[in-house]
Amino acid sequence: MQQIWEYIVNTGKNLSFPTDIIDIAFICIVVYLVLKFIRDTRAAQFAKGILIVFVLYQVAAIFNLDATKRIIDEFINFGIIAILIIFQPELRSMLEKIGRKGFTKIFSISSAEDRKLRNSRIFEVIKAVVEASTDLSATKTGALMVIERDTKLGETINSGTIINADPAVAMIKNIFFPKAPMHDGAMIIRDEKIFAAGCFLPLSNSKMDEDLGTRHHAALGMSEVSDAIIVVVSEETGNISVAMDGRLQRGLTPEALSQLLRTNLLLEEEKKDMVSNIKKKRNAKKNAGKETEEEV
Repeated sequence: MQQIWEYIVNTGKNLSFPTDIIDIAFICIVVYLVLKFIRDTRAAQFAKGILIVFVLYQVAAIFNLDATKRIIDEFINFGIIAILIIFQPELRSMLEKIGRKGFTKIFSISSAEDRKLRNSRIFEVIKAVVEASTDLSATKTGALMVIERDTKLGETINSGTIINADPAVAMIKNIFFPKAPMHDGAMIIRDEKIFAAGCFLPLSNSKMDEDLGTRHHAALGMSEVSDAIIVVVSEETGNISVAMDGRLQRGLTPEALSQLLRTNLLLEEEKKDMVSNIKKKRNAKKNAGKETEEEV
């Protein structure tokens, strides 16, 4: 322990500011992103395999197992290329996420009036989606609604029919009416409008529960390659689910669906107002409860 402490102290003394600090911070960020990437994708199991190979390599080095060491060396030489091939979809998704959070958001300028107007349109979209999902759920009518965000879904839109209509509950219900020509495809919402319908989505290769159908696989697949929010209504059970960031949330109530959409779609100022309003309502309920207790 004394040697370790001395090593840490000596290393600290030899650090040059700010170069080494920036270097360490950069490495920490890279390691964090790699660990997050492994945790959020199927790379977690692959990482365990790499760890086992590393342990075998150390054992072979300790006991002078030349043949085993040679084989592992050859495996490592081609390992990076294999990782790029196997995890091409995940790497693409990660780079897209980095790109979406780049300079465009940092330097984007919009007035308070523009943001307020945009939020009012988003509210209309959320209201239409939630009401339509509730009605479709009650009649067990299958539906698949994709809300586009930063990742543009041009290829997906081209696979369907352009509508470009204002969001309305009746319009959404008509699209997914069982005998309608576009009911089996996905509906795309772009720029607060019902932009296209009857679109085909990429299916997910992730392992899912056996009771989930093609709509849920398509929803999860789209969420794995974009930052879109996908709302699914099950034709078998009527359950409402949401796919986002490669994850599927099932069994949502209309209130939970509305809350989720508001949290992830509204602009930052509106989110703060919404949180403030929720806190005010909770405090009002608590105060009303205290008043009732005092009266009793």
